[in-house]
Amino acid sequence: MLRRNVQTFLACDAEYKDAQIVMFGAPFDSTTSFRPGARFGPAAMRGESFGIETYSPYQDRDLTDYAIFYSGDLELCFGDSSLALKDISKRTATILKDGKLPFMMGGEHLVTLGAVREVAKRYPDLHIIHFDAHADLRDDYLGAKLSHACVMRRCHDILGDGRIHQFCIRSGDRSEFEFAKLHTDMHPFGFGGLDGLVSCLKAEGTPVYITVDMDCLDPSCFSGTGTPEAGGVGFVDLLKNLLTACSLNVVGADVNELAPMLDASGASTALACKLTREFLLALCAGK
Repeated sequence: MLRRNVQTFLACDAEYKDAQIVMFGAPFDSTTSFRPGARFGPAAMRGESFGIETYSPYQDRDLTDYAIFYSGDLELCFGDSSLALKDISKRTATILKDGKLPFMMGGEHLVTLGAVREVAKRYPDLHIIHFDAHADLRDDYLGAKLSHACVMRRCHDILGDGRIHQFCIRSGDRSEFEFAKLHTDMHPFGFGGLDGLVSCLKAEGTPVYITVDMDCLDPSCFSGTGTPEAGGVGFVDLLKNLLTACSLNVVGADVNELAPMLDASGASTALACKLTREFLLALCAGK
């Protein structure tokens, strides 16, 4: 039994036994390759979430109508990626064992690997839907195989070919795009192909993990991230397609790569909070 954190994300204050979804923070950014700061994302989102309403006019739903539990941030070892991932896996395993959906707030994107390791054990036919600016398919980054630049490659080590579906990708080295042609289902620059994918996965009842790297957004609307990439999508486009993906059999999810101090206006944090509200509501509606 997990205990509720003193400060929660907006309206996510249900008792653990009643919760459909269990949220937790993974404040880790030790492998960040450009601008650090994503470790402060979960705390910033908790604090700033109270600046938005619980009600979504996009979905005509309200967070107060659902049971969501916030268990707080994990205390992660910043000097050892392996130990940090083990702690994330342990929290994810607890949530899954209790029949609940794990929802993680990062942190750099490497944290996704810790959750996927456990979700894939419980759902061996798992697929991943990945929204990101970066392919994250390097086999190593400066010799490190556990890096946010390698997270989807490590997930591929677990899942194998054809089960990672990548959207909005617009950055990576040549070898990553060559690897994607052979081993993943990549849709560069936008969301083309998502509707067809959702139809296929829905018909089969396939379990899906959704991971959203916030740098899939264009820096003009989301500058508070460690590796901004021009040419991204807008908030409304991301929201529309995220809601489409949430119609699937989603068994785990995360939002990551907000570095709040890199946008002094606070707009990036506010956007991340609003997207998370919509993400949670769509997941609850599907339960």
